[in-house]
Amino acid sequence: MLTQDPQPTAHTPAAWGFTASTGQPFTHQSIVDAHFDACREPYRGLLNQVGIQPGMHVLDAGCCGGHFLPWLAELAGPHGRVSAVDLAPEHAARAAARVRSAHLACPVDVRQGDITSLPYEDGSFDAVWCSNTVQVLTDDELRFSLAELRRVTRPGGLIAVKDVDAHAFAVRPGDPFLFSDLFRAAAKSPGYLRQVLRNRELYVWMRKAGIGNVRQRTVSIEHFAPFTGEVHAYYGPAFAELAEQAMKLGLTSPSWVALREPAHPRSPFNHPDGYVSEGNVLAVGTA
Repeated sequence: MLTQDPQPTAHTPAAWGFTASTGQPFTHQSIVDAHFDACREPYRGLLNQVGIQPGMHVLDAGCCGGHFLPWLAELAGPHGRVSAVDLAPEHAARAAARVRSAHLACPVDVRQGDITSLPYEDGSFDAVWCSNTVQVLTDDELRFSLAELRRVTRPGGLIAVKDVDAHAFAVRPGDPFLFSDLFRAAAKSPGYLRQVLRNRELYVWMRKAGIGNVRQRTVSIEHFAPFTGEVHAYYGPAFAELAEQAMKLGLTSPSWVALREPAHPRSPFNHPDGYVSEGNVLAVGTA
């Protein structure tokens, strides 16, 4: 998560909720924790597809509170090592506390730093994992960050980027064009929602950054009523925030009113046939 761009761009995001100290939307620990809890199993499945092997030195770039660190340490094994970095001081502190309180499978070190200017030497890592971070980057910041991921990865090492794919957002019951209308309206100008849509083209951005052999897949993460507490805890507030942004853009579908108030009788969270989904993109290449 970053704001300290080495070449600042003219980019003024709309006012969003759930910001961490860095100011990016959907980066506060409350919403990040809830998202991880709601999507834990598919997240683990995507990580397992990267190809991280025992003995590797792995970087978690944009580690937030360190949710992936136990899994990364398990994959690296007792002869491997994991490093982690996040721009937000509070995230780096939470990740470091997680490491101290857990018996992880290998050594793990955490520091505060900017992924557009990583505090590591060239070729330091066998693999890099970057999850749910590029969605908050401007186009220029994304270019700088991918170049940095490539720089700190040894030749032939793995670079994996996982992030949300907004094309797969859906709620039922509800207007089937709800999110299509929102993203079409929002994508007319730079900002967070256009960046979330950009994730479907990660393979192109990675190739342009000089990352080779890029393979990409998108998975749909689906939840059906009756929803678990974890699903309510994330998608209720998250979709309420999207509804708030939609209404600021002048979108008036009754479905937005229902989503803005999770306790609303017409909310999909209160319907026996309720359904919510999101997409996740995983793009993996080599330095």
